[in-house]
Amino acid sequence: MEFSTTAIIISAVAIVLLWIILYFIPIGLWFSAMVSGVRMSLLQLVLMRWRKVPPGTIVSAMIEGTKAGLHLNPNELEAHYLAGGHVANVVHALVSAQKANITLDFKMATAIDLAGRDVFEAVQMSVNPKVINTPPVTAVAKDGIQLIAKARVTVRANIKQLVGGAGEETVLARVGEGIVSSIGSSDSHKSVMENPDFISRVVLEKGLDAGTAFEILSIDIADIDVGRNIGAVLQMDQANADKNIAQARAEEKRAMAVALEQEMKAKAQEARAKVIEAEAEIPMAIAEAFRSGNLGIMDYYKLRNIQADTSMRESIGKPGDISKQ
Repeated sequence: MEFSTTAIIISAVAIVLLWIILYFIPIGLWFSAMVSGVRMSLLQLVLMRWRKVPPGTIVSAMIEGTKAGLHLNPNELEAHYLAGGHVANVVHALVSAQKANITLDFKMATAIDLAGRDVFEAVQMSVNPKVINTPPVTAVAKDGIQLIAKARVTVRANIKQLVGGAGEETVLARVGEGIVSSIGSSDSHKSVMENPDFISRVVLEKGLDAGTAFEILSIDIADIDVGRNIGAVLQMDQANADKNIAQARAEEKRAMAVALEQEMKAKAQEARAKVIEAEAEIPMAIAEAFRSGNLGIMDYYKLRNIQADTSMRESIGKPGDISKQ
C-alpha cells in the first residue's frame, strides 16, 4: 500500500516537472520551426519565455513570413511585441503587400502599427478601395436657390501618409467644403442640376487628399435635392427690416411733432399768463392816476364807454353771435 502511494506521488511530481520543462523548453515549437525552414535555436525560445514574449506568436510569424519569401528577424519581431505592437497584423500586412506589389517594408509597417492604425486593413484598402458616404451638404447657388447634395467618395489608403496623415473626418470635411464652394460659384441651380459632374471635377481639382492618409480616386454625386429659395427669404427679411426701420423713423418724427406741439401750447399758456398779469395791472394804474390827479372822473367814464363800445363791436363781429340774431 505504501509502495503504491509513493509511486503515485512520484508520478505526479514527474508529470509536473515534465510540464514545466516543456513550458520553458518549447520543443514542439522548435520542431515546427525547423521543419518549416525557420532557423531558430531552442535557447532563443527559452529566453523568449523569460522575456515574457510568447514564442508561439513569434514562431508563427516567422513561419508565415518564410513561406511567403520574406526575410524577417526574430529579434525585431520580439522588439515590436514588447513595444505593444501586433506582430501577426504586421506580418499579414507584409505578405499581402508583397502579393499585391505594394512597397511596404518592415520598418514602415511597424511604425504604422504602433501609430494606432490597422496596417493589415490599410493594405487591404490599398487593394480594394473604400467608399465613404458624405452626410447631406447644403449650399446656395448665386440665384438664391438652396441645394442639398450627397456624395460618395472612393478612397484608397496612402501607405506613405498613414503615419501622421489625417483621417476620414478630414476628408469628409474637405469634400463638403468643396461641394459648398462649387455650388456657391454656380450662376444658377439649374446648371448644377443639369451637370452634377461639374461638382466632382471642381472638387477633385482642389487636391483635397493632400496631407491625409487616403488618396481620393473619385467623387460621385449620389443625390441632389432642391431646398428653399434662400434669396427670396433674404429679400423678404430685408424688406421687413426696412419697413420696421421706416416705422421707427416715422414714430420718432411723430413723437417729435407731438413734443413740439406741447411745447408751443406751453409757450402760448405762458404768453396768456403774461397778458393776464399785464391786464391785472390796469386797475392799479387807473387808481394811481386818480390819486395823482392825472385822471378825472369824466376821463374815466369816457374810457369805460370806449371799452363798452369795443366789446359791443367785437360781439357783433363774431359769426356765432350773428347766427343767433
